[in-house]
Amino acid sequence: MRVAYYSPLPPSRSGIADYSALLLPELEKHVDVVVVRPGRFRRAPLADVRLYHVGNDAEQHGWIVEELRRRPGVVVLHELVLHHLVVGMTIARGDSAGYLAAMEREGGLVTRLLAHAAIDHRISPIWDTRPHEFSLAREVLDHATGAIVHSRFVEDGARRLGFGGPVWRLPHPAWPVPAFEPEPVEGGPIFGCFGHLNETKRLPQVFEAFTRMRREAPGARLLLVGPSPPRLRDLELPDGVLREDYVSEPRLWALMSAADVHVALRAPTMGETSGSAIRSLSLGKPLVVSDVGWFSELPDDVAVKVAPEEAEVDRLAGAFVQLAANERLRRSMGEAARALAEGPHRLDRVADLYAGALEESAGGAIVSERVLTEVAEAAAQVGIGPDSAEAAELGQRLREAGLGG
Repeated sequence: MRVAYYSPLPPSRSGIADYSALLLPELEKHVDVVVVRPGRFRRAPLADVRLYHVGNDAEQHGWIVEELRRRPGVVVLHELVLHHLVVGMTIARGDSAGYLAAMEREGGLVTRLLAHAAIDHRISPIWDTRPHEFSLAREVLDHATGAIVHSRFVEDGARRLGFGGPVWRLPHPAWPVPAFEPEPVEGGPIFGCFGHLNETKRLPQVFEAFTRMRREAPGARLLLVGPSPPRLRDLELPDGVLREDYVSEPRLWALMSAADVHVALRAPTMGETSGSAIRSLSLGKPLVVSDVGWFSELPDDVAVKVAPEEAEVDRLAGAFVQLAANERLRRSMGEAARALAEGPHRLDRVADLYAGALEESAGGAIVSERVLTEVAEAAAQVGIGPDSAEAAELGQRLREAGLGG
């Protein structure tokens, strides 16, 4: 089977580029992959199925959506809310009419009028204040022949938007831990926030909870690692916070390894799966997360979940104090995290599931029929009759494998 693969790739500073760099070598062991590059004179390769990775950055994914419009295929929906992608492909390119049409497709005439008001500066920009209320993912799903998602949250959201095609819910692949030089950090215990540090990461709440916890553990440190938008760069850092901007991959692993507890808050959620949190699992680190979206689906023995509500800071500070004081709890959560990375999220397992989804998309009915025919012929050769107990058990096993009615 030949797969045309559309995704940003390194050196792009994109979580999905890192994701594809991880997945591609393993996927190529299962299927013939042709990586499609962006470019004005790009030619579409011949393929049995096309796989489109869609995220929220128009610069990285705009060309992929344009290809999807011309040639439908399987979409990896990395986020349910694609509002910023649509804004980047419409308003940012001088196409206000395109944004109005997308908003009307989302919620009818009233939503279109709301978009008009935002464009005319009569209300605050929706894309800054309320993007999670208008996913704008319908057009992408309208061109998708199937969807690969990483959470029940995104699967349910796609169905609510009216998507009727096949959906494959696959775990996000886990990074194997590379070799790196450990990064010494003074103090302890060490807490860490990693990745793009935008408004959804709840930094003011993290800072207040950390400051409260530090009254009981004055040696504690908070690593804050990753790029941030200009409006957050002047945020006052409390005592005990160590700040680094964008770092290389080896240094990121070294700093993440130095932290005893990883904090991955995200609210409101766009339905994304956190690559930083997946790296935390690989390193066997306990997590503190927001109780929303994919994060809510993490096992309780891996992550402490804090709802983004009125008592958020109190509960967050309580979680920090408990984890700072209880090394045994940190160790048990870390062991559960590593087991999750090495089990359901294991890279070769996820690549195998990807290949199965792509084979099903390319010709699932034909493949299933061929397998069932071969099984029936083999059963007859060893004397298993159609009405026997053995045949009934065999039928049950085939149904569990997704074959047969």
